[in-house]
Amino acid sequence: MRYSKLFGKTLKEVPKDAALISHKLLYQGGFIRESTAGRYYFLPLGMRVFDKIKQVIKEEMDKAGAQEMVAPVLHPKSLWEETNRTTSVGFELMSIKDRNEMEFVLGGTAEEMLVDLVRKFQISYKDLPFNLYQFSTKFRDEMRARGGLLRVREFVMKDAYSFDRSEEEFKKEYAKMSDTYTRIFERVGLKTIIVESDNGYIGGDYCHEFVVESDAGESKFLTTEDGSYAAHEDVAVFAIDKKNTDEEEKALEEVEAVRGTTMEDGVKLHNKPLWQQIKDVLFVDEQGRFILAIIRGDYDVNEIKLLHAVKAYQLRAATEEEIREKLHSEPGFISPVGIKEIVDKEIKLVIVADPSLRTIKNAYGGANKKNRDLLNMNIDRDYNADIEIDIALAKAGYKTIDGKELVAKKGIEVGNIFQLGFHYSSKMKGAEFVGADGTKKQYYMGCYGIGLARTMAAVVEVYQDEKGIVWPVQASPFICHLVGITNNDERIRDKADEVYKKLLDAGIDVLYDDRDVAAGEKFADADLIGIPVRLVVSQKTLAQEGRIEYKERASETAELLSIDEILKRLTVVKKEV
Repeated sequence: MRYSKLFGKTLKEVPKDAALISHKLLYQGGFIRESTAGRYYFLPLGMRVFDKIKQVIKEEMDKAGAQEMVAPVLHPKSLWEETNRTTSVGFELMSIKDRNEMEFVLGGTAEEMLVDLVRKFQISYKDLPFNLYQFSTKFRDEMRARGGLLRVREFVMKDAYSFDRSEEEFKKEYAKMSDTYTRIFERVGLKTIIVESDNGYIGGDYCHEFVVESDAGESKFLTTEDGSYAAHEDVAVFAIDKKNTDEEEKALEEVEAVRGTTMEDGVKLHNKPLWQQIKDVLFVDEQGRFILAIIRGDYDVNEIKLLHAVKAYQLRAATEEEIREKLHSEPGFISPVGIKEIVDKEIKLVIVADPSLRTIKNAYGGANKKNRDLLNMNIDRDYNADIEIDIALAKAGYKTIDGKELVAKKGIEVGNIFQLGFHYSSKMKGAEFVGADGTKKQYYMGCYGIGLARTMAAVVEVYQDEKGIVWPVQASPFICHLVGITNNDERIRDKADEVYKKLLDAGIDVLYDDRDVAAGEKFADADLIGIPVRLVVSQKTLAQEGRIEYKERASETAELLSIDEILKRLTVVKKEV
C-alpha cells in the first residue's frame, strides 16, 4: 500500500476526551475515527489490524472444532421475553419496531437466537456436542461510552455457543475453550490472567474473564502473588477470622444511644471494636421488596453477591422516608432484632445475613428507634435470617481460604467464557435433544465471547512508547514500513519503487511512504503507526552499495542490508503471523 494513497493519515491533535493511550494513538495514527459517542469507524489501517486479530481467532476456533455461522442482528423480542431478559438487562437493551409493529432488540448477546436456531432441528445425542460461533455486530446502550474502544455502544464480537449432553461433557468443552482463548491472546501478543467473575445478565452459575493487566482497564480483581487465585472483586471470596466466639452470650440489653448515624459513631459511643458492631444496609429491589443485608461491622456488603442471593436484577438504597414510614425503623439505627414485627403488613422484607456474623458474640447496633441501641445481640437467639450466605466484599490485604494475601489489580477484559447450564434450555420451550434412552432432554450450554476492538486497544495499551504504537507482528497492519527519502532524486525514488515491488512479489505486506515530505515527518509517522520493521532507502543507503536500512520498531539500532538479506528476514517474520 502506498501511503500517499492511503485513506486516513496521521494527526498531531487528539480527541478532547481521550484519556487512554490506546484511544490517543489509534486516533493519531489513522486507525479509527469516532462517529457518535461509543461508535467508531475503522479506517483502512485499523481494519487491517482488526482482520489480523479476527483471523487468529478464526484459526484457533476452527482448530478447536467450533463451526462458524452468522445470526441476524435484529432479535425478535419475543425470544428475549421467553428467558425474562427483557427485564434483567435494563438500560443496555436497545429495541426497535419494524413497519409491521413487530418488536426486535438489537443483539447484545445471542443466546436466545442460537437456542431458537438449534430447536428448529431434530437433534439427537449422537449429534452432540457442537459449538457454533460468529463474528457479529453487538449493541449495548451504555450510559457512558468512554475509553476509546474499551467501552463502546456498538462493536464486533466473536461469540460462540456450545450445546452438550451433560455437565460432565460440558466441562471438557469449557476447558477446551479456556485453552483456546489463552492461545488466541498469546498469538496477538497478550498475556492474560483467567479471573473468576460475575455472570451478570448472561445467566448460568459461573464464568471467567480473560484479563490483560493494565491500569487502563475497568476490571478490578484480586489475586495472590503466586497467581494461584484470581477473582473479580464482585465474586472474590476470602477467609473470615474468628473474633470472640468463645465468649459467653450475655443478656440482650437496650440502652440510650445519643449518637450520629455512622458506624464510627457507634464505635465511639460504646467504646467497642468495629468488628463487634452489626452493619445493616437496606435496599429495595425491582419488585419492591426490602432487602436488609447484615454483616460484621468491619466488612462491607458486596451488592453483586447480594443480587444473586435474593435473585434480583436491580437494587437501590432505601430512602429515609421508606425506612421510617414503611419499616417503622430509624435511619442509622436499623436492627434485624424484631424488625419483622414492626414493618407494615404488606411489606415484603428479606433479611440476608453474612456468615461473618457467626464469628462474633454479643454484638451491638441499632434498636430500630432513634437514639436507642441494643447490646449483646446474637444470631439465632435474638434474630434470624431468611437467607444466610456470603455477601462480603473482598479487599486487598484479606487472606484467601488457604491463607495467601490478596492483592488488588486492574485490567482490560478481552474475553470471557460462561457456564450457562440449563439456564436457557429450561426457559425456552423445545430446547431439547433426544437422549440415548429415547426421552427428550435439555441442552447443557456454555457461551464464549471475545471483543475484537477491545483486544486491539489492549494490544496498544501494552505495546507502545513515547513515540507511538509498537505493534507485535501478529497484530500489525503490515509487516514492514518502507520509507523513501527521495529529496526529489529520481534515482532514489526508482530504487525505493524497486524495493517496494520486490517486497510485494515476495508476498510481504508493506506500507510504502512515497510522499514528498521531510524525512523527519516520515520517521515520526512510521514510529507513530508502529509497524514492526522500518526500511529506509536514501542517498546514504544508496551510497552503501545500494543497501537498505533495516530497523525494528522496538530497537534503537539499525543495520544496512541487501534486499536479499531483507527478504530472507521478512520471510521468517511473515511465518510468525
